[in-house]
Parts: sequence; C-alpha cells; structure tokens
Amino acid sequence: MSSHGHAHGLGQHEDEGHGHSHGHAHGHSHGHAHGHGSSASAASALTVALVLTGGFMVVEAAVGFWSGSLALLADSGHMLADAAALGLALAAQRFAARPRTTQSTYGLRRAEVLAAFVNGMTLTAVAALIAKEAVERWLAPGSIDAIPVLWTASAGLLVNLLVATVLTRSQGKNANVRAALAHVLSDALGSVAAMVSAGCILLLDEPRADPIVSVLIAALIARTSYRVLKDTTSILLEGVPRHLDAGAIQRTIAETPGVLGVHDLHVWQISDDFDALSVHIVIQRGQHGTDMCRVVAARLAGVHGLTHVTIQPEPAPPDDLVQVRRSEGGAVLDPRKPALP
Repeated sequence: MSSHGHAHGLGQHEDEGHGHSHGHAHGHSHGHAHGHGSSASAASALTVALVLTGGFMVVEAAVGFWSGSLALLADSGHMLADAAALGLALAAQRFAARPRTTQSTYGLRRAEVLAAFVNGMTLTAVAALIAKEAVERWLAPGSIDAIPVLWTASAGLLVNLLVATVLTRSQGKNANVRAALAHVLSDALGSVAAMVSAGCILLLDEPRADPIVSVLIAALIARTSYRVLKDTTSILLEGVPRHLDAGAIQRTIAETPGVLGVHDLHVWQISDDFDALSVHIVIQRGQHGTDMCRVVAARLAGVHGLTHVTIQPEPAPPDDLVQVRRSEGGAVLDPRKPALP
C-alpha cells in the first residue's frame, strides 16, 4: 500500500494602494494495492470455472432437448449466463490490468463494469425466454423422460459445487471472482430445482412440475440480473457507492479542526473496488491549504476507507475590504484616522 499527497499554494501579495490575499492549493491522496499473484490466481480460477461450466452447459442443453425437459433447458440457460459471466469477468480482469494512458487516465477499470452490465442484460433476456416457454408448456404439457433429467441435473449440481470450491479458494478481494461465485451458487439451486422436477414426474406422473420449476429458475435468473444491473448502473451513472454515506462523509470533513465549510462534494466509483472523492473545503485563516488537505485526506482514509481523494481548499471570505494608504515614507496608514498635514 502506498500513498502520497501533494499541493501547491500561492501566497499573499499586495498591489500599490490595495491589499489582496489569495490562497490556492490542491490535495491529492491515493492508495493502491498491488497483488500480481492474487490476480494470476483469480484468472486461473476463472479459466477453470469457465471450462467446467461451459462444457457441462452443452451436455445439459443436449439432454434437455432430447428428454423434452424445459427445467433442464432452463438450467442450461442459467449455466450459459454463468459461462458468459465468467468469460466477461476473465476478459475484464485482463483489461483492468492494462496500464493507464493519456487517453484513458483511469486505465480500463470500467471494462469490468461494462462487462457485468452486458451480462445483466443477457440474464434478463434468458429469464424472459424461459418464462414464456414455461407458460406454453403449462398450457400444453408434453411427455418428458425424467430419468436422464434426474441424472443430468444431479451431475450439474456436482459441477456447480466443484466450480464454487475452485472460486472460493481464490476469491480474496477480487470482485469478478465474487460475482462469478454468486452466479454459480445460484445455478446450483437451479440444478436442485431440475432434480425436484424430475422426481415429481417420476413419482407423481405430473408433467406440469417441469414448467413450474422452470419459472422458479427463471425467477432466480431475474433476481441475479436485477442485482447486477442495479449495481452496474449505479457505477456507470456515478452514484454514491452503496457502502458509503455521503452525509457521514460530509460531516467527517466539516468536523475537521480548521475547516469552516464544505461544498461540491462528489463521491463515486470507477470500478467495483475503486472509490473516488472530490470536495471543496473552506479553511480558517492562518491554516495552510496543503496541511489541511493532508489532514482531511487522512481522516477520510481512516474513517471511511477513502484513499483516492481530491481536495480543493479555499480561504475564508474577508470580513470587509479596507483601502490601504501609504505615507511618503512607505509606512502603512490606518485609513480610519485622518492623515497628518
């Protein structure tokens, strides 16, 4: 972890017959953690998970078409969403690791967010298609070969648990791996639902269990897509991160000794684990802008965990403007007293 702060200031100067005071400083504080080994581990885990998920997705879809089970097809659709999420996360991991340029001053960190947004839209479409097909199957149920559905769904559950184990061992603080793990665990519920559907058909001879379970799986997919779209839209629209309270941040700054006022406070996210802040502060007379920036930056880091901040200090407004007159010898005269003859 490294941090640095820098500032510059213009001091006071006087023109003939007038007195002016200008204060101007910028404070920046950045914290960055570098874990190349962690990134490589995350990429390896995502690759293994993608191969396992994508491979079994094909098997599940084939058996679903052959057996006539919409629940199994729905679960393969869920695995398709998982495979897409894993592939996009892996691509975003590589894009985010690229260095910044003069055209992309934050690098390509937003690639991760854009990938998740596209995945959320894909999940929504998959959920809608499954729900539509489930309604049609309910109105006109068909014959389903439940035994291969049961075996395939059971194997799918084992694959999901295996992928979840791989991702859990390497998730750490990697946002992509955490998101992929959530997808896989949700898909495990879909596999269980497909197993229940097959069991109902075998034991109760009720083919409508298949579309009912399919709707439940579609609901799981829709729930995942809603969360993904909600989070990514907030980041893309530069909303305040969910884990931060802008009001509390403003109070922390305002309660810093030497700060008279706070305005133009902005808090947003560049990517899932990269928060940023900019703010203007009005400082008391006698306080140095650079020192105040460093004090406020330290408080923000300690209280709210914000390490990428830009602080603009401003001097307190003068009580009034006083015309300054000088004697012939250069001494400053009090304008409220009459000049000597």
